[in-house]
Amino acid sequence: MRGYVDGGVLAFRGIRYGADTGPLRFQAPRTPAPWDGIAEATQYGPACPQRDRDAGATSEDCLFLNVWTPALRDGAKRPVMVYIHGGAYSNGSGSAPLYDGVRLARRGDVVVVTLNHRLNVFGYGYLARLVPGLPDSGNAGQLDLILALEWVRDNIAEFGGDPSQVMVFGQSGGGAKIATVMAMPAAAGLFHRAATMSGQQVTASGPMNAARRTLAFLDALKLKPEEAHLLRTLPAGRLVEALGVEDPVLGFGGLYFGPVLDEGNLKRHPFYPDAPAQSAKIPMIIGNTRDETRAFMGNDPSNFTLSWDELPAKLTFPNLRVDVLPEAVIAEYRRLYPHYSPSDVLFAATTAARSWRGAIIELEERARAGHPTFAYQLDWATPKDGGRLGAPHASDIQLVFDNIAKPGATAIGPEAQTMADQMSEAFLAFARTGDPNCRAIPRWEPFTLARRQTMVFDVPSRLEDDPRGAERRFFAKVPYVQPGT
Repeated sequence: MRGYVDGGVLAFRGIRYGADTGPLRFQAPRTPAPWDGIAEATQYGPACPQRDRDAGATSEDCLFLNVWTPALRDGAKRPVMVYIHGGAYSNGSGSAPLYDGVRLARRGDVVVVTLNHRLNVFGYGYLARLVPGLPDSGNAGQLDLILALEWVRDNIAEFGGDPSQVMVFGQSGGGAKIATVMAMPAAAGLFHRAATMSGQQVTASGPMNAARRTLAFLDALKLKPEEAHLLRTLPAGRLVEALGVEDPVLGFGGLYFGPVLDEGNLKRHPFYPDAPAQSAKIPMIIGNTRDETRAFMGNDPSNFTLSWDELPAKLTFPNLRVDVLPEAVIAEYRRLYPHYSPSDVLFAATTAARSWRGAIIELEERARAGHPTFAYQLDWATPKDGGRLGAPHASDIQLVFDNIAKPGATAIGPEAQTMADQMSEAFLAFARTGDPNCRAIPRWEPFTLARRQTMVFDVPSRLEDDPRGAERRFFAKVPYVQPGT
């Protein structure tokens, strides 16, 4: 392969790790055929077909990865950091500017890998109960990730990396994919540290609900269940168009296609009823941001001008993903935080009741089993747009990659680089040793049930026991089922 030099780092884009999935639609991936000569590795490969118009080039031939490394074949045995992108199993790619690995590779003397894999119906459409010969269809996207990790195991030494020191890290859907792969037998031994950023997968989709989604998808295409086999040959564009039909399980939004408890590739839920034993020895970071839902709900100006009378209607499904009396939620938040406005309560309560709940469950289950786990909460709020979004979902990506100058970054102001220094150094230390402690941050203790130690990333950062504990205890009275499952 022929790559290029970028800022003193050797970069290889668009390395094929799997064969074209077009002829293998809904099937397990296969290794690529060998090639003669020199393959150009200077351009990103296409992403999986999807509804996101900002994803760039898309194709079912999407099994490509990218590598950034300080040196080749020098025997240095560098830690390897494999990033899995977000997008809720539906959208995204490993080619976004914020995922560029140059600064991280140079800063930490590590090898950085990003990748594309199958998404939405191509990666997670469950057809096993409708079409013979497609037993892997509900988890094909996960099997792509496993194939990419096998590629890393077999080839990363050529790029100056150590296959015995592989860390997977990912944000949002990427974190959820990591939580899922931690429970997949085929992934055992392929990575040695894991970090999830605002991405949890407590439970996978059950096969019956997964089948309901496939039937709704067929209906959107005006196909009968007995015609499901036609999905194997329809143009990819038609499949993408049908993804917008309302999800029959959630009752809102487009179709959710995610990992399926298929009793083959995935024989247990990722973190239910406990933490998976196969990943017990893998050190893990589990983190969230303080103001997650400001990223999802902050684009609606009316959410910033709410009255107390308008607030109860906002604290219902789908904004609040648990079934609890809105008036009780409001009363508790007004008691805890008398200075909060109605908008403050909306964002805080929806954050506490949604993705944070999954993180708490994963932390508790790993602590209960004695598995080494470090918790964090990003509190630092960028001054961008007057600070109105606080520390929203996805705001930790730019800091971990030390990419605050890249397109799409929102971290600005005199403290932004300090935040990037802290988070990137902690993740680099974790990649090297399985322990995030470093000179850039205060002492970071593992999470325990007795104290619930959490690194609160801010300027300055601090270790805090059970931050937002009162909010956690309030919502603990309500059973949590991961949305979509």
